[in-house]
Amino acid sequence: MMNKRKEWSMGQKRKPRFKQCRRFGVNLYGNPKALDRKVSERRRGKPSEYSQQLNEKQKVKAYYNIREKQMRRYYEDAFKREGTTSLHLFRSLESRLDNLVLRMHFASTIFQARQMVGHGHILVNGRRVDIPSYQVRPGDTISLKQASRSNEMFKANFQDNAGAAVPYVCVDENQFSGTYERLPERGEIPIDVEDQLVIEFYSR
Repeated sequence: MMNKRKEWSMGQKRKPRFKQCRRFGVNLYGNPKALDRKVSERRRGKPSEYSQQLNEKQKVKAYYNIREKQMRRYYEDAFKREGTTSLHLFRSLESRLDNLVLRMHFASTIFQARQMVGHGHILVNGRRVDIPSYQVRPGDTISLKQASRSNEMFKANFQDNAGAAVPYVCVDENQFSGTYERLPERGEIPIDVEDQLVIEFYSR
């Protein structure tokens, strides 16, 4: 079982993360206090095209808590596929195990979700997977390890919010599990990002 104090300190570095939320004007982490203070607006004219593209790309990295090298790999893989690059990009990001742990409400933040996966609390099709970037496939079932179901924080996260899961997952509250039923459509993914600006950044 995870040490609760340690988990809180690792998952809730408030100042830099809340500052990032205020900078983007978007609540990236789901904390009601993230946007409490408004950033003072500085009149410096209209942002450049590059700065707008950079800003949107940084938002995506923050939403999924990934590094630049990972982000670029996701883009390059999406670009090679037939069809809409941005849709492939976001489907791959949504299919990350840590992200689906968040979407199914086993965790309350992406940081907590990554930590749960890394500490071995999460099973995929009954087998422990401790790689946050693991690509879950439609039809796969994600569940909380039996020994971890007594953790009050995990239990509260899941049982209190299971009804709010995204439409491409199906949650079973009694079994502490959820199934990734299908790849999402872009309009179903709950992130506020200008997709085209992200693609333009990487296609420069």
